[in-house]
Amino acid sequence: MYHLNRKEHVVREVLPDSIAQEMGIEVGDVLLAVNDNEIEDVFDYRYLMKDEYVEVLVRKADGEEWLLEIDKDYDEDLGVEFENGLMSDYRSCSNKCIFCFIDQMPPGMRETLYFKDDDSRLSFLQGNYITLTNMTEKDVERIVKMQLAPINISVQTTNPELRCMMLHNRFAGEKLRFLDQFYAGHVEMNGQIVCCKGVNDGEELRRSITDLMKYLPFMRSVSVVPAGISKFREGLYPIGLFTKEEAGDIIDMIEAYQKTCFDQFGLHFIHASDEFYILAERDFPEEERYDGYIQLENGVGMMRLFREEFAEAMRTTFCDQFGQKRPEDVKHTLTLATGLLAFSTIEEAAEKIMRVCPELTIHVFAIRNDFFGETITVAGLVTGQDLIAQLKERQEQGMDLGERLLIPANMLRSGEQVFLDDITVSDVEQALGITVTAVEAGGQDFVDAVLDPAYRMERENEAFVYVQGYDR
Repeated sequence: MYHLNRKEHVVREVLPDSIAQEMGIEVGDVLLAVNDNEIEDVFDYRYLMKDEYVEVLVRKADGEEWLLEIDKDYDEDLGVEFENGLMSDYRSCSNKCIFCFIDQMPPGMRETLYFKDDDSRLSFLQGNYITLTNMTEKDVERIVKMQLAPINISVQTTNPELRCMMLHNRFAGEKLRFLDQFYAGHVEMNGQIVCCKGVNDGEELRRSITDLMKYLPFMRSVSVVPAGISKFREGLYPIGLFTKEEAGDIIDMIEAYQKTCFDQFGLHFIHASDEFYILAERDFPEEERYDGYIQLENGVGMMRLFREEFAEAMRTTFCDQFGQKRPEDVKHTLTLATGLLAFSTIEEAAEKIMRVCPELTIHVFAIRNDFFGETITVAGLVTGQDLIAQLKERQEQGMDLGERLLIPANMLRSGEQVFLDDITVSDVEQALGITVTAVEAGGQDFVDAVLDPAYRMERENEAFVYVQGYDR
């Protein structure tokens, strides 16, 4: 019997050839219960749907209730999407972190860019990092019971008092106890430390690394990334930029612990982001040290992975017996625009392609971030207006940008053709008189886009973008 106080979840889409379609579930139907259990959110739904036999209660558009008895494979889903992906309200952040990038945003931008999420469910669904401050004992018990993993945790520091200060939350220190409970429950974790100069670096970073090593092997990795500092920090905690020497010191510390962790657990565990290696003017670690690129979304190993994929793409494109391209057939001019952080890697790749294809011309530009400030160097925070202004200046100086402009896909809002400042791809094309193509981060995508004027990216999945403590 359905109880009036149960939550209702409206079906937005029924996938073709799914159990739901076979059982007559339609768009607009309402899921009321599974096995007579209320569905609090998407995790309850997934957990209850694991069984090979389930009873699903739905209400049809005419108000009639259907109790569907379903035999299925273990862990097989109904094949529906709901109007609310979480099947619950999103949890916003209750902290005021000293490094928060959203607090460094100028006024007047898209409303969604100011929303701070700190929802453990987004950690599992999208890979977001959470601070634990929104979580209760019930949340932790449910994660352990359901073995939801991995959970991605913004640790910042294992010093309780310092964590309270950094997150500006008096409960932030005591919430570290949840790490012990996840460890005891064998829940896989990943950690993150946003490193702030003079705050949680130096000996505080050493303390955090050694404390977090106690959670191996269930904590699989920890990334150390520098805080992103925009020009809109008036009234905020003063955070300085790391020098080349300081970045080198952080790398040296991390690499020493990597050897210890690998010898004991077969994991390198602690990783410095690509930005630290670029700041220190050092080459990126070899591929094996990234443990399968666990922390890729945090900017750890992106440049190494790109180089490896690019080399393989060049080999299969030109050198294998099945190679589809002849260098002499590649005869066009194009422009690549990226952020300063990736510039040297992209420029190096472009030069290698041009050496193979002598009649190919590629202009590579690092777009200076005038909007947020020159200290922001990631491509994901380049705005449309900066892109237009700086490339327009090149045109006025007499440079031919070529037939196409290639940009990283993460310059655009996920799934849309819009930059952070609401300038569209069409706006850029009109202003510069050039076709704009967004390219995914993979090395094969890069080679395909450069060589093939007809390249069009097909985004099968909604991209997740992490840029110096900011996700959108």
